[in-house]
Amino acid sequence: MKKVITYGTFDLLHWGHINLLKRARELGDYLVVAISTDKFNELKDKKAYHSYENRKMILESIRYVDEVIPENNWEQKIEDIKEHDIDIFVMGDDWKGKFDFLKDYCEVVYLPRTIGISTSKIKNDLFSVNNG
Repeated sequence: MKKVITYGTFDLLHWGHINLLKRARELGDYLVVAISTDKFNELKDKKAYHSYENRKMILESIRYVDEVIPENNWEQKIEDIKEHDIDIFVMGDDWKGKFDFLKDYCEVVYLPRTIGISTSKIKNDLFSVNNG
């Protein structure tokens, strides 16, 4: 069985997230998604709209996702890959090259982002609507 892992906050879920999850799952037989905990988001100066628990519940309901685990820090990726027997690490191509050090442990794939959508775009659009 080929296992795939990806990481993210997955807040304000949109079709770009679904495309990433679908394409990641198509690379293997089992998809593990590590989502940033609320505490880790604080360390990154990032505030999610939904709590970790709610984001986890949402992701667990998506058919492409087999398992959801917490991302507590930047350094845990090698440990996660070993612990979950991962074959392929997947991230959006906006991270291209940043995780090449993981090639010693598994295949690293950078998938193209979905054009026209991002969480930042949604937040900006909502801000514009609310602030005229």
